[in-house]
Amino acid sequence: MQTHHNGHIPGQNGHIAISTAKSKYETATHGKHPLPSASQSNSPIDNQLGPDIYSTTLPWWRAAIRTQILSSVEWESRVIAKMQERIRTPWLDAYFVYTSSLGTHTFFMIALPLLFFFGYAELGRGLVFVLASGVYFSSFVKDLICSPRPLAPPVTRLTIGTHHLEYGFPSTHSTNSVSIALFIFSHVHRAYMSSSESAGMSQSTYYLSCILLFIYALSIVFGRLYTAMHSFTDCVFGVLLGTAIWGAHLIAGEFVERWLESGGWIVPLTITPLCLLLVHYHPQPVDDCPCFEDAIAFVSVILGIFLARWHTIHAGVEAKYMESVMPGNLEATWQDLGVWWSVAGAKMGVGILTIFAWRLLAKSTLHAVLPPLFRTLSMCITLPHRRFYTPATDYANVPMGGGGGGALRSIPSVIDLPGMIEVDVSGRGEPGLGVPTGMRGGELKRRGGGNGIGAGTGNRNGSAHDNGSANELEKAQPSKQVEHYDADVLTKVVVYAGIAALAAEGIPIMFSLFGWGVKPW
Repeated sequence: MQTHHNGHIPGQNGHIAISTAKSKYETATHGKHPLPSASQSNSPIDNQLGPDIYSTTLPWWRAAIRTQILSSVEWESRVIAKMQERIRTPWLDAYFVYTSSLGTHTFFMIALPLLFFFGYAELGRGLVFVLASGVYFSSFVKDLICSPRPLAPPVTRLTIGTHHLEYGFPSTHSTNSVSIALFIFSHVHRAYMSSSESAGMSQSTYYLSCILLFIYALSIVFGRLYTAMHSFTDCVFGVLLGTAIWGAHLIAGEFVERWLESGGWIVPLTITPLCLLLVHYHPQPVDDCPCFEDAIAFVSVILGIFLARWHTIHAGVEAKYMESVMPGNLEATWQDLGVWWSVAGAKMGVGILTIFAWRLLAKSTLHAVLPPLFRTLSMCITLPHRRFYTPATDYANVPMGGGGGGALRSIPSVIDLPGMIEVDVSGRGEPGLGVPTGMRGGELKRRGGGNGIGAGTGNRNGSAHDNGSANELEKAQPSKQVEHYDADVLTKVVVYAGIAALAAEGIPIMFSLFGWGVKPW
């Protein structure tokens, strides 16, 4: 399929259109997509901000790193555009767009609670460690460097959800897929090496597992290039970061487990302030990038998981409740099989509903309590404040569903799922107006998302646009900015830590008390 071909991918609402119609810019340049230099005032590299905003806003060393990466992004964008023209087909579009969800932290956070519900707590903690570490450190580097994704044009960017609103370097998908694939491989390899010929994993199963894991990681990483969501540099660094995180877990994983079990009160007194410091010292980006929200969520998940493990050991919960076995049997009569599956279904349904109830209750309570508490504390001390987040002294309460795109929704999933599903094809737009990096999916729609671009509002610290074109588009498509409130930061910490603690300890204890058991056999 050529770059200018129109196609459709099946979606939740019938079809999700992938349109790559020529823009005025393409027509004027006969489809060759000449790429402006990073030094030009109308460079799409700098999104809706002027090219000097980043160099003047960022510290010199961050700006220097960004400049080096930008030089790579320019020529890599041309290479990726040529690759897309040669290999894109409707089938591959659908495959790489939809399989990209298997490399997101959202996918894993839906599956992770089930590991704890069914007695695979150690495996779940390991997955949480590598996944949360990957999301946090990749988000950390993204907001630290503020490097854009491949430039559109010349590339055509394909994505579901709002991942395109984040910075590009490094690729979180690549980090997650590689670290998870290596983590699972280490368990598969250990099971294969320790099993006998009469029991355990066969050679054919072992090799098949290795092949599937390799295909999974390769598919996710190459898919980021195919969909033009990341450059080669982004993916290479993501692969290296994922490998390093897996290696760190391989070296320190058993030590952390022993420390959680025997560390005494030093465990919560160390983990809690450490996680809060990781949230506090997350870099401040130039644009309003959603990376920080992912970092909050996953640092809080680690906090809740580790505290739950510590408590189950020191409160004597492990032996009393976590060792119970589910009723029924997968290898007995049909009646026993039916009992087992009925209990399994009940556990999944009740477990997820319990998490929903916790989030609704915790969110509404914290949004009512935190703003007046922050206002009172601000009279005595200077509270920490992040750019783009409104302090409690400037609002009476958080609006219903507040926090804009970053708030916890009224009817949430296990973790914040995208508020809407959309395919962003960013090969369209006017010269000098790049794809916005820091706007939410909802704002993209309200700001003329039908054109694949949004009107920028400049630096929210008061810097102006580089030229008048963005201002003209702003007037034509007015909308309010996404609002963030400082109460949402601590709200997310408490809510996500609570989700993790419930999934790892509270809900399994409830299952045991119900007589549903925890372990599958």
